[in-house]
Amino acid sequence: MHIGFIEDTHLHGGTQIWVTEAVHAFIRRGQEVTLLAPTGSWVVKQCEGTGARIRTYDWDDVVHEKPADQAIWTEALAPCDVAVCTVHPPRQGFHCSVFAGKCIKEGGLNTHLIPKTGTIVPEYKREFYLPQPDINSSVIAIADFTRDYLLEAYNLPAERVHLVYQGTDLEAFHSTPEGREEGLKRYPLPENAAPVLGCVGSFEPRKGQSVLFDAVATLAAGPLPDVHLILVGDGPDEAMLREKIEEMQMREHITIFPFTREPIYIFERIDITVLSSLYKEGLPNVLLESLAMNVPAVSTDLGGVKEAIIDGQTGFVVEPGDPDQLADAIQRLWGDQDAYRRMKQEIRAFVEERFDKNAQFDRFLEHFQSLL
Repeated sequence: MHIGFIEDTHLHGGTQIWVTEAVHAFIRRGQEVTLLAPTGSWVVKQCEGTGARIRTYDWDDVVHEKPADQAIWTEALAPCDVAVCTVHPPRQGFHCSVFAGKCIKEGGLNTHLIPKTGTIVPEYKREFYLPQPDINSSVIAIADFTRDYLLEAYNLPAERVHLVYQGTDLEAFHSTPEGREEGLKRYPLPENAAPVLGCVGSFEPRKGQSVLFDAVATLAAGPLPDVHLILVGDGPDEAMLREKIEEMQMREHITIFPFTREPIYIFERIDITVLSSLYKEGLPNVLLESLAMNVPAVSTDLGGVKEAIIDGQTGFVVEPGDPDQLADAIQRLWGDQDAYRRMKQEIRAFVEERFDKNAQFDRFLEHFQSLL
């Protein structure tokens, strides 16, 4: 089978990490793989040398859908039995899955197009998911919540919307004494810092880090005077967040570290993972990775979060945009140390049962084969 991936972004977040891992996984399983992505993008750089067939295009220019761009996409998709297209935001009237559908139709290709999504964005159009009525296409949702929403909000045919969890790499994400020692070295903090909170992801408005800062300030001024938050990532809000730390006089309680390809050491260092997103989340990889590392989480209630974060079992879920709820959930989780320790001991088994990435790659492959 020949599997294609369309990743129309320069970002290097959880979705892009999954795409690079999928490229490796399917090649190891004896499949041919094509990656279609912007020239110079992070995902292209990560997949060079893998054996994947890589095709690139100008990210800015493709929005004009010129014949030259259509020729690049059509040539890239031509040998693919299936082509998985991450549903990214539209730009200047251009949308990647719609353009892919156009290339498949006008090129007379047999490629089965699969828009893939985990996030819910109400302003997205139905055509982003089923772009052409007369080509082979279906949708993959990576959370049950997302699948239900697509069926109800867009009236998509149930037989064309499939749930396949992405899962997490249980072999890579497991805690060891050596890993914990390395985590202490990479993320130095005040000696008395406790609990150590970790927020991993891009620095952008939808991630709600400013709300989390307010929650940390409340905890530091009250029940948890030694609380410390580490933010790991990069993005357009970084300068604003650094300024906010200074304005709030929170340098003793909040530290920013750069993006890393080795998040395992973050989870070795922290006590609680916190996801403070305000909108547009599916089933975040960072939560599954955290649980696999025996680190409970507090997260806002978005997308499929409740499929991984079970109140009192793997962490707590709160409403988006409410710093008081965030602070209260963190205090509840840390305040009962007996319950906290039990949770740490039990959550790995929860992830092993439902979210083993290697098993999920096999399920993706079985699903692709069923479409043919």
